[in-house]
Amino acid sequence: MDKETNLNTLPDSEAFRILADSPISMVLTDPTLPDNPIVYVNRAFERVTGYGPSSAIGRNCRFLQGEKTDEDDLQRIRDALKAETETTIDIVNYRADGVQFLNRLLLSPVYDTEGNLTHFLGIQKALSDAEASNSANVTQKALRELKHRVKNHLAMIVSLIRLQGRSSPDPAPTQSLARRVESLLLLYEELSEPTVSHRTGNVSLGSYLSRLVSTTAHLDGRAGIRVNSQIEDATCGSEVAAKIGLLLSEIMTNALQHAFEGRAEGVLNVSMIPLGATAIEVTIADNGIGFAEGVEWPKTKSVGGRVVLGLMMELGAERDVTSGDKGTTIRLKIPIETQ
Repeated sequence: MDKETNLNTLPDSEAFRILADSPISMVLTDPTLPDNPIVYVNRAFERVTGYGPSSAIGRNCRFLQGEKTDEDDLQRIRDALKAETETTIDIVNYRADGVQFLNRLLLSPVYDTEGNLTHFLGIQKALSDAEASNSANVTQKALRELKHRVKNHLAMIVSLIRLQGRSSPDPAPTQSLARRVESLLLLYEELSEPTVSHRTGNVSLGSYLSRLVSTTAHLDGRAGIRVNSQIEDATCGSEVAAKIGLLLSEIMTNALQHAFEGRAEGVLNVSMIPLGATAIEVTIADNGIGFAEGVEWPKTKSVGGRVVLGLMMELGAERDVTSGDKGTTIRLKIPIETQ
């Protein structure tokens, strides 16, 4: 056994020669030195980047960056270096001749036998055009740009609607429309947050709905009305999450605007609990004036009521509504699924 082990073990010098001649680009940096400079590159690094050892060693890797290198990608690298964690990212880099390429970078910390950080190893691959077109980073950047444009367009529409409403003899309809567009804008902003997994498209409902409740209360609340939330966590696909968010925002807005008419104070409680992994229960309860006798919820004659009813039907939500002089409680059981 010992003989076989000796036969299969490469001397350090031979292993180093193989790595130096490897077709895979490798670079080592030393974080114990100022600015974490490059201390070693293999021959493949020069083939990929056009920079030889004399041009690269002693410099921080940022010299490979350029005009189209994404700041979010750079921040991910900075975060990984700070946390001493391994990460893989497709980042826009530039060769010595100025030609842009998409670099798939694997960054990993290297420790000595005592557990002290000594180096960072970077393994690089220049992606082909076909590989680059299928890069997760490219897809994420396109999606982020689309969301940014939609957000700006929705904000502009809200402004135009409000301007129109100021000159209208009855501003109520335009105000209602503007509020719904604001709800869509809020949803786009929230779905752009880190609660969305860009790998799976799933959403952490706990974080998402908590912020949604807080923001809706800020937009539609008034002095004397307290909004409490108790939101547990669950996971579902982003499309379902968007519908749940819009539904919750619509119900909360209606309650804040109408449940406390004639009253200076009131309480609105919002909660969400998971019912296993396939459903959630959302409860919106107020201590307001309650519905008038004979009134059913949602009111299908109003725009808001039709929006709520349509969303509940799309979600397959079951509802239980109780209302009286001590307030109204709306309880929704909503199926959820991950993507």
